[in-house]
Order: sequence, then C-alpha cells, then structure tokens
Amino acid sequence: MSVASRRRSRRKRTASWLREQVLQLGPTFIKLGQLSSTRSDLFPREFVDELAKLQDRVPAFSPEKARAFIQSEMGCPIEVIFKEFEDWPIAAASLGQVHRAVLHNGEKVAVKVQRPGLKKLFDIDLRNLKLVAEYFQRSETFGGPSRDWIGIYDECSKILYQEIDYINEGKNADRFRRDFRNIKWVRVPLVMWDYTSQKVLTLEYVPGIKVNSLSQIDARGFSRSLIASRAIESYLIQILKTGFFHADPHPGNLAIDKDGSLIYYDFGMMGEIKSFTREKLLELFYSIYEKDANKVMKCLIDLEALQPTGDLSPVRRSIQFFLDNLLSQTPDQQQTLAAIGEDLFAIAQDQPFRFPSTFTFVIRAFSTLEGIGYTLDPGFSFVKVAAPYAQELLDIKQNQPGGVELVEEIRKQANDARNSTMSMPYRIQRIEDFVKQLESGDLKLRVRVLESERSARKATILQMATMYTAVSGTLLNVGVALSSQGNYAIANSSFVGAGIFLALVVRSMQRVKKLDKFEKMI
Repeated sequence: MSVASRRRSRRKRTASWLREQVLQLGPTFIKLGQLSSTRSDLFPREFVDELAKLQDRVPAFSPEKARAFIQSEMGCPIEVIFKEFEDWPIAAASLGQVHRAVLHNGEKVAVKVQRPGLKKLFDIDLRNLKLVAEYFQRSETFGGPSRDWIGIYDECSKILYQEIDYINEGKNADRFRRDFRNIKWVRVPLVMWDYTSQKVLTLEYVPGIKVNSLSQIDARGFSRSLIASRAIESYLIQILKTGFFHADPHPGNLAIDKDGSLIYYDFGMMGEIKSFTREKLLELFYSIYEKDANKVMKCLIDLEALQPTGDLSPVRRSIQFFLDNLLSQTPDQQQTLAAIGEDLFAIAQDQPFRFPSTFTFVIRAFSTLEGIGYTLDPGFSFVKVAAPYAQELLDIKQNQPGGVELVEEIRKQANDARNSTMSMPYRIQRIEDFVKQLESGDLKLRVRVLESERSARKATILQMATMYTAVSGTLLNVGVALSSQGNYAIANSSFVGAGIFLALVVRSMQRVKKLDKFEKMI
C-alpha cells in the first residue's frame, strides 16, 4: 500500500470516528456537521463524505411533551386546534418531529413540532464554539491567517437560528411554491398559517415515495431516468432562473407524488443568489466555457471568492489547470461533482480562495442530486440534463442586442465613463501621494512571491528533517552503546527518542512530497 493510500485510509478512519462523536454531542453539533459536509473547500474529501452521512439518530420526545408544547405555543387546547392528532410522530429528527393531524374541516395536515429547549441548547453550544473558532483564527496550525474561521462560525450560527424559526421556514415554502407555480411536475406543501407559530409549523399533508425507494418507484411504474432528470432540472431552475434554492436536497427531503411529480419538503435551510451575484455567475460560466483563466479570476474577485493579494500568477495557473482538466474530458471520463469538490479543496489549500457558503451549498446540493441520479439510473448524465440550460445561456450571450437593449447598454457605458472621468483627478492625486510616500520612506512595499515562499518552506522542512535524522542517529548509537554496557533502562529511553525523531523525519518527507505534488499541479 502506497503512502498516499495509507494516508487516505487513516483520514477515513478519523472521519468515521468524528462522525460518531458528533452524533453523541447532540442537535447543535449534528447540524454543524451536516453544514460542514458542504464545505469541500475547507475539509478533505474523506471528512466531507463521512459528515454527509450524518443522520439524526435522536429519539422522539413523548406525545405528552408534544401536546403541551403545541398548547403553549398556540395558546389554546390541542382539541380546539385539531379534530384529530396522532400521538406518535411519522418522522423525528434532532430539531423536531412531525405528527399527522386532521383539521376540523376534515383536511389532513402534517404538524412539525420543535424539540423543547432547543434555542437554549443552541445558545450554550454556539457560545462555546465561538471560543473554539477564535482559537482556530489565532492558530497557524489550523490555518488561522488563511481561513476566516470567525466568518464561517457566523454563517453557521445564522443558518442554525434560521432553521429553528418556523415562521421563516413557512415564508420560504411560500416563496419556493410561487417560483414553481408554472411548473406542474414540482409540488410544494401549502402552509396553514392559522395553525403556525415560531416553533410549530402546520403544512398540507402530502405523502410521497422517497426518491431513493427504488422498489416502490418501480412498482408504481414511474420512469427512474425522468425522476433523475427532473431532480437536476428543478435545481438548475432554482440556481439560474429564480435565484432561491433549497440548500439541503437529500433523499429525505425529496419524494415522488402519485402523479409522478417531484415533492420538496423542509425549507428551513435555503440559499439565495442576489441578482448581482447571478450576473457575475453567468459571466463566470461564460469565462469557464471560453477557458479564459484571467476572466475567471476577475469574476472570482468580483464575487469575493478570491482575495486579490500578493502574486496571483500561481492562482491563474491553478485555475487554468482546473479548466483544462474539467473541460477537456471525453463523455466517458466526465468528472463527478464530488471530485470537483475535492479539486476545490486541493486548490484552496495553498491559494487565497474564500468560497462563500452559497457556492459550497450549491456544489454540495448538485453532488447529492447527482448521487441520487446515479442511484435511480446508472446511465444518468448530469451534463446531458444541464446541456440545454448551458446552450440557452450561450445563445443569450451570442444574440445581438435589440434597439432598446442597445440604447440601455450605451446609457450604462456613458454613466460608467462619466463616473470614471469624475473620479480621475482623485485617483491621480492618490497615486501622486503614494509615490511621494515611497520616495520619502514613509511607506514600505512588501512583495510576496508565492513560489519563493514555497521553496523557502520546503528548504526549512528539509533542514529540520536533516536535524531530526542526525539526532535520531545519535540517540540510536547512544542506545546501542549503553545496551552493550548493561544500562538497559537508559538505552531503551534512547531507542524511544530515536524512534520519535525518526517519525518526525518521515512526517517531514511527507510534507515535502505534498508540496512537490501541488507544484506539479500548478
């Protein structure tokens, strides 16, 4: 077994252990683990895959607690609200559970009840996790200077608090349903606002077959390939057209209705792509299609996914390498989205990338849907489903603008020119002040060359490896000498010390090999 294989195997074991520990720690950590599984740019593939397997293994709370909680939230006895209420939940998770019920008008509903005391638990856990994030931010071992751990913590805590606000979830469901009102094969349950509060959500009861229940799908005679295509197509509509997307489309949140429609559940975790961001993403798509690394870099900087600091030539080469490998594959070599996520992690390791959570949610969601697609249909191709949308975008770009669009474009360019002209004297003055500061010595210019930094880092590691080898050899000789004189206790200590330094030598060589591998990549 090669060194790389052993390292992957060790990481996989560690990731599996971490998943089990997260399950023991309870609701806050389970949700944070699920969020971390979207961050292909922050964690190795083995950890992302294991955390994606996190399922809520939390027992349901008692019917008495559920009834008392609903009564407390709604301010009246449960018999007044519902004609019938099933005591045992049809689904239970770390944040809450779902009960079937019947309204007094005979309509069947699903009642989502939040786990009692959840907000207090979040407050305590997140307060402690903030201290961990602050420690990581200060620590070079955890990449503090190159990782915005505080920002990641803030994003996660915001998402978690939004997930336990059922008013917010109800609004999300309404908006999502409006976005798909003209698409007959997507169904979203109606929100019963008269029976909903911040911690109790009542929805139209829409049962369905789980999207990965192949035997039931086959028994109903549904087309697996059509379901797989619709799952991807619905998500492309969310990303490219509406800008409002489901951030957690795992098999538990997708089902098939009796007429073959796709049912979406659970709208606690949603993402939004603003109009400016969507425009920039389209520009990024065109740049990727043209394999123009410079344009891709500009788009990433505009999207704040790339920090324009230091020497960006290695970044450009990394992007070009990524584009060449992604777009030069034949159909039978198409890279999966999960593998693309792994490439993002490799690139982000040594370059100034800061992928916003929106992007990583999208990548993770497409990766999950791609997995569902392959489960449903072994011949499934993400590229075939996405091709019409990609072609539509290219056609829009290639079409010449009409009269109104042309006038609007000229007006926009005139405004840009006017703004640039008005700001020109200020810019010239700033350049003149900058040059004066340089000449007078008030300002010092620090140039970072990433290749030189990597070479220096490699030289330092090799130097330390040489020192470890020398110390290990010395301790080994001392141990042999002492052993021959009968001082076995001290000799054994020398042998242990020699072993420790030898391990440090091996670790140093692994780090050098990792640096060499990355340099070859770029």
